[in-house]
Amino acid sequence: MKTKPTINSNSRAIDRRLSVAPMMDWTDRFDRYFLRLITRHSLLYTEMITTGALLHGDAQRFLAFDGAEHPVACQLGGSSPHDLAKAARMVEGAGYDEVNLNVGCPSDRVQNGQFGACLMADPHLVRDCVAAMRDVVSIPVTVKCRIGINGRDSYQDLTNFIDTVRQGGCDTFIVHARIAILEGLSPKQNREIPPLQYDVVHQVKRDFPSLSISLNGGIQSLDDAVVHLSDLDGVMIGRAAYQDPYCLAQADAVIFGDAPGQQKSRHDIVRLMLPYIEAQCRDGVALHHITRHILGLFNGLPGARRWRRFLSENAYGTNAGPEIVEQAMALVPEQDDAGLRA
Repeated sequence: MKTKPTINSNSRAIDRRLSVAPMMDWTDRFDRYFLRLITRHSLLYTEMITTGALLHGDAQRFLAFDGAEHPVACQLGGSSPHDLAKAARMVEGAGYDEVNLNVGCPSDRVQNGQFGACLMADPHLVRDCVAAMRDVVSIPVTVKCRIGINGRDSYQDLTNFIDTVRQGGCDTFIVHARIAILEGLSPKQNREIPPLQYDVVHQVKRDFPSLSISLNGGIQSLDDAVVHLSDLDGVMIGRAAYQDPYCLAQADAVIFGDAPGQQKSRHDIVRLMLPYIEAQCRDGVALHHITRHILGLFNGLPGARRWRRFLSENAYGTNAGPEIVEQAMALVPEQDDAGLRA
């Protein structure tokens, strides 16, 4: 297992052994705060933020996060070196630990903006984007990509992409172990239909031993992550960490080497969320924007359905606040669940 973390200019360690994937509509600041209560060390990512949203929209709203979320990376979507450089400066100024370029999203909307997975067809442009960002920031600039796209899906295409992009100064790649089909498949289908090819990512690490290579795609558990960490620098968990967030409860011990038995129980996590929920609601945040991220916390336990149903039915009230979450928690029998691998 790789153990040496990267150190950024602010002397904050970035340990990439385990991270939670950037997921549109899911990994917002409320979800990241919640996940940080479950795992102290896992690297968290924002949803993809387009350069247009930052340069022409409400940048403060898009970049807002709580200091407790560190280590936290911001993922950008774009294809203009000039715009990405300006956006990267904003990301660094906001206090993020890393800026990541999305070269993996296959959605039509992203393709129409000429960024995401379609950029794998133009490695020289990606190189220039990375170089432009690195010229203006001191935090790490990383790339998240696929193993290929339809029409450019050979291993030689992939190694050419990585070799070209690293010339722009990128030494960290998070690789989704599927190709992206840019025509005819939805983003959901692109997460399920192209077969996973973990061996390709492992071969990339063997061929580029000086680069940090992390694996993304289909990882369901910490046990899965440990298997891949014997050869790779990092593993990124996506939907499994959102749908069953307590699967991360032992990450600090299993992946990062903390003393075992230190993980919080699910009820303790909820209690720790309550002051944050109260403060957010006081600032005008609707309760359901927060509670939608915690519905899966009690998955597999007696009362989990009652928990989900109560929150789903009661979190939309105009004056709904932390008391709704407390009432929902009371519907789940409290037990010593801290030692369970969810």
